[in-house]
Amino acid sequence: MISHIKDTASFDAAIKKDRVLVDFFATWCGPCSMLSPLVEKLASDHPEIEVVKVDVDQAEELAARYNVSSIPTLIYFEKGQAVRQSLGYIPEDNLKRFVGVK
Repeated sequence: MISHIKDTASFDAAIKKDRVLVDFFATWCGPCSMLSPLVEKLASDHPEIEVVKVDVDQAEELAARYNVSSIPTLIYFEKGQAVRQSLGYIPEDNLKRFVGVK
């Protein structure tokens, strides 16, 4: 399941889980639209990974907190700690490696 987060309290609660992929995106962003189906498939295929989407236009404070200046930006968290970050579109195989699944 994918959660759409718009506020810092919900975000902070979400990233405390074991494994969380955060997708910072915007509705007008072409590469974000290309990446979105891959993120959705990952969420469906790997329910052990919480997937959170953050629209940077609706949650500017969250984007600023993580220095998101380019979208799409993916940040992978483990137990509240940012472990990896990726900028721009990445293919499905790279996305799987990014979150440590096959």
